[in-house]
Amino acid sequence: MDNQKLINFLNQLLSNYFVMYVKLHRYHWFVQGRHFFQLHELFEEMYTMFANDLDEVAERILMIDGKPLATMIKYLKETTLYEANADDKEDEIIAQLIQDYEQIIAEIRDIGLELAREQKDDPTEDLLISLRAKLEKHIWMLKAYRAYE
Repeated sequence: MDNQKLINFLNQLLSNYFVMYVKLHRYHWFVQGRHFFQLHELFEEMYTMFANDLDEVAERILMIDGKPLATMIKYLKETTLYEANADDKEDEIIAQLIQDYEQIIAEIRDIGLELAREQKDDPTEDLLISLRAKLEKHIWMLKAYRAYE
């Protein structure tokens, strides 16, 4: 299959999105501090976004004749991210999210878009650009939130 590298990248992205989905649930459940209400709600919005987007990625894999990963063991094997830590504090959570989002953006920019362009796969390229834009917006918002401190 000519597009196997692209399928592999999308499965890695899918794995990262699933790890983020779980990580954001953890943050949603365990966040504490004076910004609890704001962050609790924000993390719910974020994990909902990741749920929708991971479905888009999985469906795109199917559309290009691939098979999306669908087990925790495979997600954990393919992810390039780390799971959440047990005693994250508010500032650590925000810093970790920014780092994770920046890593996913770099992978999309440096690997995924190039692979989609090599395959002349405009719909996958569009999907990756859209995902990147959403993550960039969240980075901007999280950095602005931190600047308020």
